[in-house]
Formats: sequence, C-alpha cells, structure tokens
Amino acid sequence: MKLPLIAALAFAALTGVVHADEADKVRETTKAEVDAFNARLYAGTASNKSYACFVRRYDAEHLARHPKQKVASMKLLISAEIDNEDKQLHNSFRLGFRYRHRSGDFDSSGSCGSHAVLLSQGDEVRLGCGVDCEGGGIEMALSRDSKSAIVRLERIRVWQNNKPDDDAEQSLVAGADDRIFRLDRTDNSECASLVTDRKELAALRHK
Repeated sequence: MKLPLIAALAFAALTGVVHADEADKVRETTKAEVDAFNARLYAGTASNKSYACFVRRYDAEHLARHPKQKVASMKLLISAEIDNEDKQLHNSFRLGFRYRHRSGDFDSSGSCGSHAVLLSQGDEVRLGCGVDCEGGGIEMALSRDSKSAIVRLERIRVWQNNKPDDDAEQSLVAGADDRIFRLDRTDNSECASLVTDRKELAALRHK
C-alpha cells in the first residue's frame, strides 16, 4: 500500500532528503518490515534501552580523493526505548562529528519517527530522524550485511561542544562530498561521548 501524498511529503519534510517529486516512489512499511529492520539495526530483537553505534574516521587517502568533504569523522548512536504511555518502541538518534578544517566537537540529536520503503532503491527501508523546530535531520539505511549505516542528509542543526544555545547553534549542510556517509558498526562504548545522562551512559556500557 502506498503512502498517502501528505504522509509521503511529511516523511520528506522530516529530513529534506526525499524530494516532493519522489513521493510516488515511497510506500509505507509494514509492521513486519519495521520489526525486521529494527532486528537488523540492533543485531537482535529490539527492546527497551537497545543501542546501535556506527563510527567512521576518514583517513588521509580518502580525504585526498574527496577534497570538498568537510567532515573528518562521524559517530551515530541509535537508541530504542519503550514509551510508558503507548507501550510502543520509539527510536532516537545522536550524531557527533568533527570538521576537517575546524577545531571542536559538534553534535545533534532528535527523534526517529518514520520508516519508509523507497521503491526506486530496490525496496530499501530507511529510518527518518529529525531535529525539533525545523532543524533538518538525517535518513538512515543499513548495508546489505547490516554492518554499516548509510546516512544521508541535506541539512541538520548542530551545536558545538554539546552547548544547546543560540550562540553555539550552526548547521551542517550537504555539499558535493558531504551528502552520504557510510559508518561502520562498532562497540557501543565508541559512542559513549555522545551520551550525557549518567543512567543512560551506564545502560549503554552494559549493552
């Protein structure tokens, strides 16, 4: 069953990656597809406080081949939590990265509320994640072997050194070499720097 046009455009607006003229190439995921995607994402049955960490540090050879790439390294933490009210599993994300020619750590975070299947990409399931107040966001898919996350973005609001205030607020905008990132799955401890809550940090380290 295809998504109604409004729902398809809502998914597109969440991340800005799927354009309006592609709305007819998107269909709604079935519950079985969502469950299968989550099982691949979390390497098992998703439950309360499940985590998946993906990291990429670009070496000098890669950066030399992509001179316009602004990002030198990136981390992505996807987490699952069961809502106390609707008893459903909800995903959220935290993204951290360093620029190639700028100092400091930059980060962003938000909720992941949409799954969709892109018919033009061989029925690929993508998870849409957004930042509040029209802060852009990301789309995330998995490689065929589930060992890597494919992250796509057009624009996402970020903050420097985990300071969520107007002075530190900026945006990472996609360029020629900053539109698609392939991050490799790794131990959850590699994403510990993205977590500030002590209880959640303890839960992350025990997964």
